[in-house]
Parts: sequence; structure tokens; C-alpha cells
Amino acid sequence: MEDIRVENLPPPPGVISSIKAGFDAIASHITAILMPLLLNLFLWLGPRLRMVELFESIKGDVVSIWQVGGISTEDIRVMLDWYEATIPSINLFWLGRTLPIGIPSLLSGTSATPLGEPVLWQVSGLSLPLWFALIVLIGWVGGALYYRNVASAALADKVTSIGPFHAVVQTILLSTVCNLLLLTLSLPLMFILFVSMQISVVLGNLVVLFMALASVWVIVPLFFWAHGVFLRRQNVLTSILSSVQLTRFTLPTSSIFVMVVFLLAYGLNFLWHIPPEDSWITLLGIFGHSFVTTALLAGSFIYYHEMSTWIQGVLDRVRAKKIVKQA
Repeated sequence: MEDIRVENLPPPPGVISSIKAGFDAIASHITAILMPLLLNLFLWLGPRLRMVELFESIKGDVVSIWQVGGISTEDIRVMLDWYEATIPSINLFWLGRTLPIGIPSLLSGTSATPLGEPVLWQVSGLSLPLWFALIVLIGWVGGALYYRNVASAALADKVTSIGPFHAVVQTILLSTVCNLLLLTLSLPLMFILFVSMQISVVLGNLVVLFMALASVWVIVPLFFWAHGVFLRRQNVLTSILSSVQLTRFTLPTSSIFVMVVFLLAYGLNFLWHIPPEDSWITLLGIFGHSFVTTALLAGSFIYYHEMSTWIQGVLDRVRAKKIVKQA
């Protein structure tokens, strides 16, 4: 029999070609950018949900606790100055940008708009948990529908769209698992970093370098966690395992893809932020951000689909080759 050679397989999907295909897909389905566009417009022109009054109501108790804990008056003043400069700029509606599945947003705690001073809403100690739960839930639902629409736009003729209810349920489960995992990893890592910095600054820097290198094994699979849900209608566990398998076979290429997507999204944010927030020119930045982030997400769906197909082809060729040799 004729020998089947894996070397004869076509090359794996390219990083740039996948991203370009994502831009082409969204240019042909421009309505896919509506959700990030609307979210950015709401965060820009809508009301602000602040917690300034809540902070003022508990500031005295917090200072008393710090004093009992032995913190010096100077350190307390520094911390209060930081809080007083930070708290008024926080818009809790930004929590609607949930991770790892969510609607991308450009703006967060803006205070200036071309319409004048925005409406300010304040939370209380009782309403804060309710607001938090409601905003996060809306973020999960919106993120599920957004990912579903982008996946359909990117691969309309190649995949069957997941149902809206199934998308929302899997998004909530996947986000919960992701947040628990990150919390579980961050606590011991922060403790190790703290201890190493106390021993030696050089040791601390080495620990930071090691963590940065090791993070590739976490960030890249995490980036593709949701893709199996929206492209293959998988459940959370199966989608996570599929992401790990893809990373295992394609880590160098996939890590480059993730890095390019991050650099494009993060780097262009500086461009989108150039117009002042009280100028209508900011609309151009909002549109550009909505289009680019949606196109990059579409490119990631295309990359995941084509790379998964390529891996399956490689595995099938390897199995066929083994069968031929055994025969």
C-alpha cells in the first residue's frame, strides 16, 4: 500500500489570515458590532452608578479599624487620599463587561459627556450586592448573545448556531468556573510573591518572570475556553478540554495568535481614547473599538475552527499510517 505521510498535510491555519478573515466576516455582517456599540454609548452618555456616599458613610469606621491595627496616621492619610481620588471615578455599570465571556467596552468611569454632566446614581450598603448581581447577570446574558452572534457571522456556512438559552446557561457556568479558578490560583501566587519580595528583591523579580512565562500555559487555553461552546455546542467541561487539546498541539502558534490579538486590541485603545470624552468625535473611537474588537473575536472563532479541523486531520493521518504499518 502507498505510505501516508503526515508531512504531506497542508500547513496549519495562519495567524494573520485568520484575523483578516475575521475582519472580512464582520465587514459583511456589520450588525454584529451593535452590542459593544450600544454598551459603549450607554457607558458614555448614560447614568453613572457611583458608591461615593457609601464610602463616606463607612469612612469613619474604616479609619478606626486602621488605627486599631496600628497603621500610622501618615499611611492612613495616603490611603484616604487614594480612595477619595479613585472612588468618585468608578462607574459600577462597567461590571457589565464580564470575563471571560462578555461584551467588550472602551469606556469605564468617564465623567464628561457632550451632553453635559451625567446623571449620578448612588448605591447603599443594602443595594450594592443587588446591583452587583443584576449587572453581572445582564453582562453574562449579553455576552452569551454577543458571542453567539459573532460566531454565526464568522462561520455562517460551517457551524450550526447554538440556542440562546443554552448559550446563556453555558456562559454562566463557564464564567463561574473561570472566576473560581483565577481566585484559587491568585491567592497562593500572591502569597509566594509577597514572601519572595520580603526575602530579596532579586528573588521577587525572578518569581515574577517565572509567573509571566508560566502564565502562557493558562492564558492561551483560557482564551479559547468558550469557543467550543459556541462553535460545537459543547458543554463547559468538553469545551475546556477541547481548548486544552488545541493548546497542547499548537502552543507556539496559538500563543502568537493570542498575543497579536491582545496587542491589536490594547494598542488601538490608545487611538480610540485620543478624542476628549466631551466631544462627539468620541463616536468615531467607539465605532472603531466596537468594529475591531468584534472582528478580532470573529478571527479567533475562525482560527479555532480551522486549527481544530487541521489537528483532527493530523490525528486521522497518524492513525491511518499506524493501521497501514500494522497491515
